[in-house]
Amino acid sequence: MCDVYVCRAEHDRVFWAAPCGSRVSVVPQYLVRNISNMTGTTPEELIVTGGENSKRLDVFLANRDATFSRTALQRLIEDGHVLINGLQVKPSYKIRPGDRITLDVPRPQPLDLRPEAIDFEPLYEDADLLVLNKPAGLVVHPAPGNWTGTLVNALLHHFSQSGETASSVGGKERPGLVHRLDKETSGIMVIAKTDQAHRALAVQFKQHTIARVYEALVWGVPKQGQGLIDLAIGRDSKERKKFSARTAKPKASVTEYHIERRYGKAAAHVRLLPRTGRTHQLRVHLTSLGHPILGDRTYGGQKVMAIGDGTVPRVMLHARTLGFVHPTTGEPHRFDVPCPEDMQRVQRELERLTELGQTKRSVSGKASGAERFTEGGKG
Repeated sequence: MCDVYVCRAEHDRVFWAAPCGSRVSVVPQYLVRNISNMTGTTPEELIVTGGENSKRLDVFLANRDATFSRTALQRLIEDGHVLINGLQVKPSYKIRPGDRITLDVPRPQPLDLRPEAIDFEPLYEDADLLVLNKPAGLVVHPAPGNWTGTLVNALLHHFSQSGETASSVGGKERPGLVHRLDKETSGIMVIAKTDQAHRALAVQFKQHTIARVYEALVWGVPKQGQGLIDLAIGRDSKERKKFSARTAKPKASVTEYHIERRYGKAAAHVRLLPRTGRTHQLRVHLTSLGHPILGDRTYGGQKVMAIGDGTVPRVMLHARTLGFVHPTTGEPHRFDVPCPEDMQRVQRELERLTELGQTKRSVSGKASGAERFTEGGKG
């Protein structure tokens, strides 16, 4: 069913492409544009007719064309690049017959991504994919504040040495990236080299058939030795850089946890099995239990930033295990990497404090001996 007129504004004139069954005169095909062809030079217009009444604007546009994700469309709407009858509205606006939707997509600025010789640990590599151990502190892809020095830059250098390339499904800014880890999270990632491998792996992530195990050091000790955290989360409605259950757009989020080691009453080593993959999911879920991850100032505040006389160097979260079905051979692959030295040093300090009986109430200290957790520290 054709229920939308597609038109193009040019020199104060509007050229219409006739919907099915209408009596509008046929216009030259070169004047008919689709959303996917927009490059930001000439506004495009859609006139809503019947059949789409009461749909959200962002949903309507996302269903019309797969070029833009719903998130990207929401950003365009919020930035005023999508208007209804000449007025700016919210992504949740309910469209009505007769509404004129104007889309003026800004031309993307070219991003000059350059290969950079940045170290990471390859764990496995073949013609279809690369499995690596991401160090803590490495941003995965370019973004405001981190246009260089990212894993993407490192991948470009890695592939340039072998004459290979990464998949293009994620676009120029995210070549080969099927998933991501936060900057301060260490651990295993899989990178797709071909578009076919990318799509096959993406399906496994979407269907939650990927085996993922994380380990974390948390503030305090959960009452139950194991449990399931079922808490829908989304971008926090007041603090936009955080995620929480206080959100207008909650998404189902489930995490299974098991306590591996208790350090008195002050801290615990936990194993985490996420059943979904939301942004900041593990950090938010553990905070919801009252046990934020050590080193996570965003969700735990100052109290989680020190143990004994040492400062916790980062968020104590590590992606230990990643398992998937190979996109070409169909064979199961599983990779395990123990937590890095900085996390082991914090564990050793917690062991020391436990033996001294100093972990009854709080892990926080004066943090005057931060060198205990720096490279080469003896803690």
